[in-house]
Amino acid sequence: ARTLRAAGFDVTFARNITDIDDKIIKKSFETATPIHDLTDFYTRNYRLEMKLLGIRDPDLEPKATENIDAMAELVQTLLDKGHAYQMANGDVYFDTASDSAYGSLSGAMQEDKQHRVSAEGKKNEEDFVLWKACKEQDVCFDSPFGTGRPGWHLECSAMIHRHLASGEGDYEIDIHAGGADLFFPHHENETAQSRCAYNKNLAKYWMHNGFITVNNTKMSKSLGNSFFLKDALKVYPPEVLRFYLISTHYRMDFNFSEEDLLASKKRLDKLYRLKKRLYGMSGGDADKAATDEILTALCDDLNISVALAKIDALIASGNELLDKDPKNKAARKTLIGNLAWIETVLGFGGDDAFAYFQHGVSAEMRAKIEALIEERSAAKAAKDYAKSDAIRDAISAMGISLMDTANGVVWEMA
Repeated sequence: ARTLRAAGFDVTFARNITDIDDKIIKKSFETATPIHDLTDFYTRNYRLEMKLLGIRDPDLEPKATENIDAMAELVQTLLDKGHAYQMANGDVYFDTASDSAYGSLSGAMQEDKQHRVSAEGKKNEEDFVLWKACKEQDVCFDSPFGTGRPGWHLECSAMIHRHLASGEGDYEIDIHAGGADLFFPHHENETAQSRCAYNKNLAKYWMHNGFITVNNTKMSKSLGNSFFLKDALKVYPPEVLRFYLISTHYRMDFNFSEEDLLASKKRLDKLYRLKKRLYGMSGGDADKAATDEILTALCDDLNISVALAKIDALIASGNELLDKDPKNKAARKTLIGNLAWIETVLGFGGDDAFAYFQHGVSAEMRAKIEALIEERSAAKAAKDYAKSDAIRDAISAMGISLMDTANGVVWEMA
């Protein structure tokens, strides 16, 4: 979304909330927690973690439970057009044989028994459930074909048609994203529903991101190597995590390792060391030729490797320029503009340059440092330079370096 906006496109970004499915219902009954309370808790935490990572709010964030009527309408349309049928038990299934283009998105039919639900009376093995009839310990909604709830594949198609479809062209939306594990059958089923109900393909472009591995082993609860973002955020600064996460191309599997994360941080450190050299100045316009090179890389299927290499070069040339001519105000303003552009388009580099290097300092330690800085300033004001130097030495022994600037004293971890 950031890249498309930087390239001049008018973007409407939607991120849906699946607040009803088999796992949620099961947990609700197991914990005696109302579904609304359960899903609100996780939605709030998810939004908080996204904000911490610098991920902007979507323009639309529809919830499945708020669009049940749209889903029921879609099922009814498919029934009316002969692309769906109702079983004796009340379930409604999509008839894949009625869609001659079924399987065209994923390229070939794939037999993945994990995703296939066997049910007596299905016309075809590939048919999938659109509407599940109400059963014991279930959450149910009224519909023209009986009480029940939507199947998982149904949700996106209905919400996209209601909230995003323009009514023009051959596609409901331009871009649909999701994990590589959703390519088949989930996205295949989604686009089949939309194609048969609305005579349109669901999306013009599909973007599928890779999986996460930990130390080159697939992340799995059974292996005990899974971790949560909330836990990682307790240890690492959010922006460091963001920079690390986006440094791998979205379609590739991402291997999380402590060693790689620390190496990634050192790369980001270089940007903030340049930003420190520009401390206290207001910025100007970015160097369009340089930022256009970065944007060109991003517009090539989000080629992050090339984009980051261009940013590395921009930082190196900026340092060289400051070494040669540290008082060049016009150049300094352009460098600040470059960093501001990077923050807008890629979402990193926006922290205070000194606060960035203070991460991990406890509140108690921070208070002690600030008190010593005030004491040193008082000693300098009283021209007691011996005491001032002694305090600076004491601060330095704590692993802290000070810098006296026109805007006061700033500090960071040495």
